Amino acid sequence: MGETLENHAAIVVQSVRPGVPADAALREYLSRNTTLGAVGKRSVSRAVFTYYRWLNWVSRSDSFQKQVIAAIGYQQRFDRDPMSIKEEALRARAVPEWLKNEMDVTAPFLRQLQTEPALWIRAKAGTAAKLALAINNATEPKLPASLKAPPQMAALRYSGTSDLHKMPQFQSGEFEIQDLASQIVGLACSPRSGETWWDACAGEGGKALHLSDLMANKGLIWATDRSARRLSILKKRAGRAGMFNYRGAAWTGTTPAPFKTKCNGVLVDAPCSGVGTWQRNPHARWTTSMQDVTELAAVQAGLLAKAALSLKVGGRLVYSVCTLTRSETTAVADSFEAAHADFEPEPIALSADSNSRLTLLPEELNANGMFLAVWKRTR
Repeated sequence: MGETLENHAAIVVQSVRPGVPADAALREYLSRNTTLGAVGKRSVSRAVFTYYRWLNWVSRSDSFQKQVIAAIGYQQRFDRDPMSIKEEALRARAVPEWLKNEMDVTAPFLRQLQTEPALWIRAKAGTAAKLALAINNATEPKLPASLKAPPQMAALRYSGTSDLHKMPQFQSGEFEIQDLASQIVGLACSPRSGETWWDACAGEGGKALHLSDLMANKGLIWATDRSARRLSILKKRAGRAGMFNYRGAAWTGTTPAPFKTKCNGVLVDAPCSGVGTWQRNPHARWTTSMQDVTELAAVQAGLLAKAALSLKVGGRLVYSVCTLTRSETTAVADSFEAAHADFEPEPIALSADSNSRLTLLPEELNANGMFLAVWKRTR
């Protein structure tokens, strides 16, 4: 694509503004463009995200085309030799200053942020090996020592160049595109066939679909979200996947559940600052603030308190956020435990040490960063 690639990427970057983040601007541009095929669109996407990954290394006085070219050059240099970019430069330029007060910003974390993210898919339970043979370029994950893989794990890393959405296996519901960290959340829930679960912040339904698969499409899953658009996407995905054991409903998070059923389990995959996704979405590094973190932590605490009301005695409450800030992870979990004597920490099945909390680091998992905490209602 040569210079055309940089021109396409520069047009996208120029259209980014408050209220229109890079991923939204990219989707809008690519949907209008009829000259780019799947490979071309993927190349433009990579160029745009590369630009924001190396934003603080390029000269802002240059044209956007030159800035994109410079960013691609830094990425190529880094890919050849990650140590060619000094740790001091990464600390100063790769993340905002406020983050250093919210987490341990290590050199491995920073170097992981500057690499292109892995692409993960989730096969139907028990079919990962068969699917890997069918689609090629798909391999099972190598988990860090802190995790142990349950037999239900069906994650595959895809390293091919085909458009996954056009594969017949995707269209027939044999797999979903889902990050490995998100798959670990579903596995940590450990739902059983026939149980009743509530995915309180279901979004477009990735985790609800996983819960359904783990439950063999039996029992009941309530999937709620504040966005009708997201719930409509879930409905389409459920149809493709053959998921029939769910009911969707609107929920803002400020009231008790929109149903009277008591649940065996509740998943609160709460809205968060998304620090754990900054490798995949580097523009968010420069639009997220400490004020956002503080406000979101209050929202997360409120969601947990409301969701806890819908659990049966003996039921499990699972809290997950794709961020690594202390304010949204351990602080929220500590606060919930202090305020809810009727809940006790519950060991997570995937934890090698049977911990009730897990912090999934991008540099160890080669996926999004994620925090999980699990409790059991005792009375």
